[in-house]
Formats: sequence, structure tokens, C-alpha cells
Amino acid sequence: MDYANLPADELAHNCLSSGDQAAWTEFVRRFQPLIARVIIRISRQRGVVSSQVVDDLVQDTFLKFCADRDGFIRNFKPVHEGAVFGYIKVFTANLVHDHFKVAHSQKRGSGATPDHIDGQIAEQSSSASEHLERTILMKEIDACLRAVSVGPNSKRDRKIFWLYYRVGLTADAIATLPEVGLTTKGVESTLRRLAGQVRERLGTAHQGSRPESREGIQS
Repeated sequence: MDYANLPADELAHNCLSSGDQAAWTEFVRRFQPLIARVIIRISRQRGVVSSQVVDDLVQDTFLKFCADRDGFIRNFKPVHEGAVFGYIKVFTANLVHDHFKVAHSQKRGSGATPDHIDGQIAEQSSSASEHLERTILMKEIDACLRAVSVGPNSKRDRKIFWLYYRVGLTADAIATLPEVGLTTKGVESTLRRLAGQVRERLGTAHQGSRPESREGIQS
């Protein structure tokens, strides 16, 4: 299928329903500028001008959008051509506002007592607990990744890592992104290097335990 010439609404639906790598590549290429503009605008309103924060939020938006694909497929009903652009603007804006709310709350202190927090945790379902554990693991992996990914290409390398392990793009698809600037072999080499370094640091932190699955960082 020629995804490059597919209307935006159809592209988004095909991308999220099929998981086709070519569709994901075109989805990232077409919507990343829009997502970045929304993030930059809101970040500036919040007094944040860090390019690192913007890059992280762009990545988080794609990851969240991917994670919520079932909700999009179920709920998104375009009322006019190109409606998905508005949907993504709102989706991104909500995520960014939530990010800064959480950051502000953590900075000032939420005011919750330990007993209250314990009560909240006790009420979580098993699926929510699994989600929490997964979130903690992803934060640990990200911390390891930031520690091992250094130098002028550190941002690019972290993007490659997460596009592969969380968004699910293949090395071929990642290599087609203009901002990556690597061949497929270059992407694969970067992934092997980072995955090995992250596994080593995680293994040290968890006394040799290794998470399973692609998202648990396999080689």
C-alpha cells in the first residue's frame, strides 16, 4: 500500500490497526512536526525551553499514542477530512499539560500522607499493578539508557532505542527517518550496543535478573 499518499485519517487508522511497519514510518514522518509544534508551544507557555524536554515529550506522545491504539480505533470517528490532525493536537496537548502538572506537583509535594498513599495502592487492580511495575521498569531502563548514551549522538541513539523497543518500528523503518541519518546496519549496530549496555547496568542493579520480551531489552 502507498501510505505516503494515503489521507491522514486513513493512515492513522491503518497504522494503529495493522501495526504495519511502513505505516508506522509514514505516521511518524507525517505527524512528528505537528506533535513537536504543540509541545514547544505549551512548553514555552510553561517557561520551559529545554530541547531535551521537548524531545522526551515527543517520544512520550508516540509511545502513549501507540499504547492507546485500541481506544483510538474504537472512539475516533472523523467528521471531516483531516480530523485526525485535531485529534492528535488535543491528545498531545493533554499529555503535555499532564506532564507539567505532575512535575509541578512533585516539585511542591503532593500533600498525600503515607497512609493515604498505601490506601490508594491497595485499591489498584492487578492490571494496574502490572502497569505500575512496567512503568517503573521503563524508568529504570531510561535511566540506564541516559547513562550509557553519551556524546553528540546521544539524543538520536535514545530515539532509535525507544522507536524499536516501545513503538515497535523495525531497523529498516527507523533508518528511513530523515533525522536518524543511519543505514539499517547502522541502526542495528546502535541497538545492539545500547541494548547490551542497558542489560549490563540493569543486571547489576537487579543482581543479575534480566527482563523478558522485546520491551524487556533482548539482544
